[in-house]
Amino acid sequence: RRVEQVLRLVHDIEATVCTHFDGAVNARSKSMRRCSMPTCQSEGQGTVLLLDEVDLGSNKLLCLQPVLEGQPIFVKKLGKVFYPKEGFNVVATANTKGQGSEDGRFIGTNILNEAFLERFSVTMEQEYPSTKVEQKILNNVLVAAGCEDNQFVEYLVTWADMVRKAFAEDVVSDIISTRRLVHICNAFSIFGNREKAINLCLNRFVKSTKLGFLNLYNKIDPTVGTQSDDETAVVIDMPVAA
Repeated sequence: RRVEQVLRLVHDIEATVCTHFDGAVNARSKSMRRCSMPTCQSEGQGTVLLLDEVDLGSNKLLCLQPVLEGQPIFVKKLGKVFYPKEGFNVVATANTKGQGSEDGRFIGTNILNEAFLERFSVTMEQEYPSTKVEQKILNNVLVAAGCEDNQFVEYLVTWADMVRKAFAEDVVSDIISTRRLVHICNAFSIFGNREKAINLCLNRFVKSTKLGFLNLYNKIDPTVGTQSDDETAVVIDMPVAA
């Protein structure tokens, strides 16, 4: 069910201080009216406050503790209290559940205070979409670009699913995300060549991983080039459906 709810998004968590949430006096006008006060605005208007990539934040995020407990905010410089209105919620996104990144894949993330994390009542894990949903996403991208290719989409989704299974089994250290598949579709709409689009969009990976991904895709799509015999290529030995 679609919910018509206003959402206020907060970026740049690491640079965030309490005044970013609660506002600050404008040096020129000596007024807080021109300064962003997303927490106060969300609480007072009953909207959703979204803290994007919250695990990039520091201990300064603890200034949100009272808000997460449903308490009102008193802004001393305004002499005003903002009370939580019905509909007010705080949502945070993170790649590490606030535990930091030991392998460096999400470098810059921090271990968040356990008391802060405990203020969030529920945690929802967002897995990759099902193959059916992912195909729909990619088909929409290609249709919008005017180069619909259902067979290519099917190959891409099958390939990505196999790479993710290999990642789960520690066969590879990288993964093909839905975003990466969208990039490939966009590149395909520009160059009109499957192999070139995939090559360009895999260049972000180290050579051995890229070659391993390419070799696996070549087993799936008969229209692209031959297998690479480079000894540095990662071997992804996953069964391919005929």
